[in-house]
Amino acid sequence: MWLYLVALLGLYFLRRWYRERQTVENLTEKCVFITGCDSGFGRALARQLDARGMRVLAACLTQKGAEELERLTTDRLKTTILDVTSTESVAAATEWVKGCVGVKGLWGLVNNAGIAMPLGPNEWQSKETFAQIVEVNLLGTVDVTLHMLPFIRRAQGRVVNVSSLAGRVAYSGGGYSPSKFAVEAFSDSLRRELYPFGVKVSIIEPGSFFTGLSNVSDFRAFWDTVPVEIKELYGQEYWNNCPKQSFKILWNRGTTATSKLFLLQSSPNNHSTDHVLLESHSTG
Repeated sequence: MWLYLVALLGLYFLRRWYRERQTVENLTEKCVFITGCDSGFGRALARQLDARGMRVLAACLTQKGAEELERLTTDRLKTTILDVTSTESVAAATEWVKGCVGVKGLWGLVNNAGIAMPLGPNEWQSKETFAQIVEVNLLGTVDVTLHMLPFIRRAQGRVVNVSSLAGRVAYSGGGYSPSKFAVEAFSDSLRRELYPFGVKVSIIEPGSFFTGLSNVSDFRAFWDTVPVEIKELYGQEYWNNCPKQSFKILWNRGTTATSKLFLLQSSPNNHSTDHVLLESHSTG
């Protein structure tokens, strides 16, 4: 009996090992569109896929970010300016992508653009601060995805939405965690809808990484905007302890965003973003 179970486990791990080493062929002919490439995960992934020979279409919020990325990559990589909160900007980027990919379609879409601040107790927030984050992290992801779907479907490609561990556990108040919970719900419904078309959808749930998304100075600046009566209610001691208790990711120094991004996929296995894009048996 025990030998039978050991044999089954051995076959299971052997099969998984084999599948995870199967990669997509003809990488140099595949186009991937990535949002939020000014810094952090987006820029690192763009550089990593460019080094693998893929045709990277990198969207940056600023011209400065685009120029810096172009300086660090080959001539294969192309950049455009994109504000995911503007439907006009998304529509313009869509036309640009259409001209780049042609009849082959878009192999990969990585929705990476996002913001985190202001983070803090909900009572310190306002409807506007919630809406600001949701507009970028959720509605921006939805808008870009819906515009790019015809190209993705044509190539039977894959969509990768960058969520967060905050999309599973709300470690702070504010709009960040709700927006990431919503991104995961959107991704879950999308993957079922697109499965019949041969399109795969995955999420990435980064943990503790220093990408410039948020820092202690941003939190302190946010505290300065809190009404006086709320400051008096919570007190200085609460403020002194709040960052360490609610934002431990800012104190866990040791992991930074580099060209090798080992993040957490929606499956129990650890994968990098490029692995989700390039694995031939990627989770759908």
